[in-house]
Amino acid sequence: MQMNKRRDFLRLSGLAGAATLIPFNKSSVKKSNTLLVGGGCTLIPSETAGPYPLDLHNNQAMFRTDIREAQEGIQLDQTLKIIGAVNCLPMPNCRVDVWHCSAHGYYSGYTTNAHQGVQNHAGETFLRGIQMTDANGEVHFTTIFPGWYPGRIVHIHFQIFLSSVLQVTSQLTYPLTEKNAVLTSHTPYTTYGADPQTFNTDNVFSDGYALQLATLTPNPNTGGYNSYLEVTIDGTGTTALQQLEPETGGQFKLEQNYPNPFNVETVVPFTLKENSNVKLDLFDLSGKKVATISKTGLSAGEQKIEISLKNLNLPKANYLYQLEVENNIGTFRQAKMMTSLKN
Repeated sequence: MQMNKRRDFLRLSGLAGAATLIPFNKSSVKKSNTLLVGGGCTLIPSETAGPYPLDLHNNQAMFRTDIREAQEGIQLDQTLKIIGAVNCLPMPNCRVDVWHCSAHGYYSGYTTNAHQGVQNHAGETFLRGIQMTDANGEVHFTTIFPGWYPGRIVHIHFQIFLSSVLQVTSQLTYPLTEKNAVLTSHTPYTTYGADPQTFNTDNVFSDGYALQLATLTPNPNTGGYNSYLEVTIDGTGTTALQQLEPETGGQFKLEQNYPNPFNVETVVPFTLKENSNVKLDLFDLSGKKVATISKTGLSAGEQKIEISLKNLNLPKANYLYQLEVENNIGTFRQAKMMTSLKN
């Protein structure tokens, strides 16, 4: 029963579902080799998802920040900030999927040929994960620095969804000097040496890379590296997201919590169409349910649920909140992200 509830959470929060692709023509995006700081609020180019994507929306364990599993390699803390192209503002509540190869050049879920010959990793899920953007439009993944494999420059794949609707599929890469410094100074990358590919020889980035060039800087706290990339997608802040909200049967409207970000206390407002019983579940960023607040016999109209992290004995952190509404029509759910200030 708990497993089914977790799958419902992934599906109804917009973290899951076979997505409908919003048309996005790569040829209409002029790629540039001139670096635009912060992406310049220009649409990220669309790239191929293949050849190693996996649809893992039914695997509740994929909603996680740490995607390393048992993979060896230097730690990489990767941040993506999602921006709306119309007003250049951050977009909260976007789903972001990432995946990349191991330090040895292998992808989970496939049989592939890389530095150590053919290896079968079917059924494995290392270096893949799903997160939702916070109030700053950001997601954070803890992973290992990707290796290179013959024919491709070092890169990370990502997809961005507005609710369950796929907005863009793209890839990111790193500055050549900083990247090769990592590959030639840390094991196991030193076994294979510097990446032989350049932007011009890589078949994805040869037509431009500036909008997909992430920063790469040492992290003195972890001994690894930090990376950051701003990604602009088609949209106007939260307006586009609201237009693409997952189906709630017309029985309620869930608003963003306020204040957001918040310190210890916040309020989740919503509007009910019918008299209903409601339940608000909080999930941490590993997908674990950490709290439930239930209200019975609420009347139609505007309602709210107050949340105190102190009263719930929860640390300051980002949480997903899912509202479940039950009335004589049926049961309906929807989820959003709340962002806590960490001082």
